[in-house]
Amino acid sequence: MIYPHSNETQTRWDRGELQVQLLQPNNPRPVGFCDGTDADIAELREMAESEGADEFNLDRKVLKSGREIWTLRGD
Repeated sequence: MIYPHSNETQTRWDRGELQVQLLQPNNPRPVGFCDGTDADIAELREMAESEGADEFNLDRKVLKSGREIWTLRGD
C-alpha cells in the first residue's frame, strides 16, 4: 500500500515503521512511503500509467538500516 506523505507517515518512516521512502528527482520532499512489496511496485506502475508516463523507472538505494529509498522516474 502506498502511503502519501504527511506528518504522520513521515513520523512512521523516522521510527522505522515503513520500509521504503518514495522520492521524485529534484524534489527533496518525499511523495510517499510503502512497504516495498511487489503489490506496491504494481500500484506505482498503475499510478504512473494513469498520469500518462510513457515509461516507469524505479531507482533503488538500500540504506545501512536495510530500508530503501526509491526514486520514481517517468522517462
